[in-house]
Amino acid sequence: MTSRTANMTGLPPRRKVGEVTDDPPLRPATITPFGSSVLGVLRLSLYGTVTIVLAPVQAAILLLLPRLWWVLPRIYHRLCCGIMGLRVRVVGTPSRTRPTLFVSNHASYLDIPVMGSVLPVSFVAKTEVAQWPGYGLLAKLQRTVFVDRRRHTAARQRDSLQARLAAGDPLVLFPEGTSNDGNRILPFRSALLSVAEAAPAESPLTIQPLSIAYTAINGLPMGWGLRPLVAWYGGMELGGHLWRFSRLGRVEVVLEFHPPVQVADFPSRKELTRHCAEAVAKGVDRALGGRLPPARAAIEKS
Repeated sequence: MTSRTANMTGLPPRRKVGEVTDDPPLRPATITPFGSSVLGVLRLSLYGTVTIVLAPVQAAILLLLPRLWWVLPRIYHRLCCGIMGLRVRVVGTPSRTRPTLFVSNHASYLDIPVMGSVLPVSFVAKTEVAQWPGYGLLAKLQRTVFVDRRRHTAARQRDSLQARLAAGDPLVLFPEGTSNDGNRILPFRSALLSVAEAAPAESPLTIQPLSIAYTAINGLPMGWGLRPLVAWYGGMELGGHLWRFSRLGRVEVVLEFHPPVQVADFPSRKELTRHCAEAVAKGVDRALGGRLPPARAAIEKS
């Protein structure tokens, strides 16, 4: 990042740590050099109101009509995308086969409403998310599968995921194991795809690589220097990041669904993992470079 770009974004030059750059935490008191505080207050107020109203309704649905658990989350995420100014462009076709495991890169907490507005899915998240104030409850209401990624619990976590997939539930897995800076993907962990090997032969698991990329703000390419306003990773403070993001205008995000595959198509789990990582990385690169194939649909979120 040049000093000029750093001044434009209000962020100091970034320091590379391993595979991902390490930005300083974004604090609520830090002022983004563009955006509207009035818009931020309005958006967060609407978001809070919608969440408070719909959360008890979803809890009742889970209790009384569990087979319809996915209907309200999809409506909720579409509303959230609209409130927060996320415009979602879909490239490719989501798998309708059941069960399907969607394998995606992970750049931000915003990935959840973006994907949830398009797919009737639950997510796979680390166990710590269940304890997050507010967001932990929302994750449980969407039937998130919480996994402990320590090695000695791998078999138990695999069985938990397999049980949900065997019931026909589509899941989204983030095999990077954490969020990235939105400019690249981190290495995929093949151990997190062990659930694919456990699928019974009579009910083969469909695996679909999925790329997500945040590409523009108010119609202008976002660029490497501005993407930390959307990507959330490393030591970033959640509250400060959400405040900065809520002040922005319209943000464009691309979801690209790659051709589905099955475990039997590959000689090993590592080869399957490599294929998914390469497909996802190419999708992110195309989206950030403006080289997208024709879109299946564009869902406008104002």
